[in-house]
Amino acid sequence: MIRRVLGIAAIVWLLGFAWFMAFLPGPLDNQRTDAIVVPTGGPGRIDRGIALMRAGAARRMLVTGVATGVRPVDLATEYRTSPALFACCIDLGREAVDTRSNAEETRDWVRRHGYKSVRLVTADWHLRRARLELTHALGPDIRVEGDGVPGTPRFLLLLAEYNKYLVRRAALWLGIGG
Repeated sequence: MIRRVLGIAAIVWLLGFAWFMAFLPGPLDNQRTDAIVVPTGGPGRIDRGIALMRAGAARRMLVTGVATGVRPVDLATEYRTSPALFACCIDLGREAVDTRSNAEETRDWVRRHGYKSVRLVTADWHLRRARLELTHALGPDIRVEGDGVPGTPRFLLLLAEYNKYLVRRAALWLGIGG
């Protein structure tokens, strides 16, 4: 009986992992949101957020998890963007150190501004867990749209991310660490 249950659990896990790898979330269409949130940590994220801001996809953007020494002008230079865009419309969050604290930092920022919809821009392989954390932190009154930046994650990264996603989903379902 135990072997059968473990066998079924292994098959379900494998099928879930196959789905996770095969259907990574892609970029969002031209849908407008109140705000854009970009967690640091991977290539293409900030570029995508800036392009969306230039296209008028949102009023304001938060880059969460920025190192303490980084200035807006540094990012403007690195991403070949006008410092004026950073001055008017892009905030740098410096409190977050991981996905969960990115969500908490974003929650506080969204509440300060009174936003009702957020576009989360992050790596395609990271989007499911980041969206899970952000949706949990923001609650049901804030709409969170996922915008996956295509990448080429390695197999072990996908494996680790899938397991983190499952563990965090189970923890939230059980009411642990909420």
